[in-house]
Amino acid sequence: MKVLCIGHSSYDITLPVSEYPKENTKYRVNKKYECGGGPAGNAAYLLGKWGVETYYQGMVGKDTFGEKILEEYKSVNVDTSLVEVSEEEDTTVSFILVNEKNGSRTLFNYAKKRPELKSVEYNIEPDIIHVDGHFYEASKKAFEKFPDAIKVIDAGRITDELLELCTKVDYLICSKGFAETVAKERFNYNDNNSLKSIFETLEEKFKCNIVVTLEEKGCLYKIDGKIKVMTGLKVEAKDTTGAGDIFHGAFIYGLSKQLPLEKCLKIANITAGLSVKKIGSRLSIPNVEEVYKIYDKNR
Repeated sequence: MKVLCIGHSSYDITLPVSEYPKENTKYRVNKKYECGGGPAGNAAYLLGKWGVETYYQGMVGKDTFGEKILEEYKSVNVDTSLVEVSEEEDTTVSFILVNEKNGSRTLFNYAKKRPELKSVEYNIEPDIIHVDGHFYEASKKAFEKFPDAIKVIDAGRITDELLELCTKVDYLICSKGFAETVAKERFNYNDNNSLKSIFETLEEKFKCNIVVTLEEKGCLYKIDGKIKVMTGLKVEAKDTTGAGDIFHGAFIYGLSKQLPLEKCLKIANITAGLSVKKIGSRLSIPNVEEVYKIYDKNR
């Protein structure tokens, strides 16, 4: 199956620190990790790495960071013919501080408001379209052009345009924060009614298959009329950057193999869990064989 990923790419520079920095203090670090990032971009990279025929549509600047991102995609056979290289806008750059004590990350993203992507003539017919809401017009046009494609959205940062795109997809995979904001209710993991209430609010509003990622708690979903929580992989986290993006990519891998929902989610959970054991979003993506090894052991 062919997968088209539309959305954001950035270049990530990650610095491990022993504690969150204090203001007006100088620190010396002896390591740095560099790789591409961005929600749809990371999903596309994973899919390419795992052998899925993948096309990425987005934008990078005509600069060194943009060149590095394109080289990364090509290294895993992601088709970049739909990428726009801007002479006016620099590549988005993210500076990430990772607390080595607990794996939490603090991200500083330098990016101006991106212009919309130019209209393109597609020379492919994708079976799956994955979007992250960063390029509304391009995403909407792709949905309209390929009505039979399976449509998946990575819903994180809330905008009116993203909320509209959420009504046009088959699978809405959203963050815990997105779910709580839309439902106007906080998760209480000790109260099943809280989980049910938030899930049903999303289901009623968007009328599609809903999955809520719950960070280390796993994910919330519905199968055979029952709302369930699939627990996450128990690991010691070193860096949570990109874990949600990686979850999406692995889930879409499952869809591309026409696997049932719960198997897609289990693969996604394992992959996201493995990713937080290493620093750097794309640097932390495991091989698919490593994921299946754990999957088969925990069947």
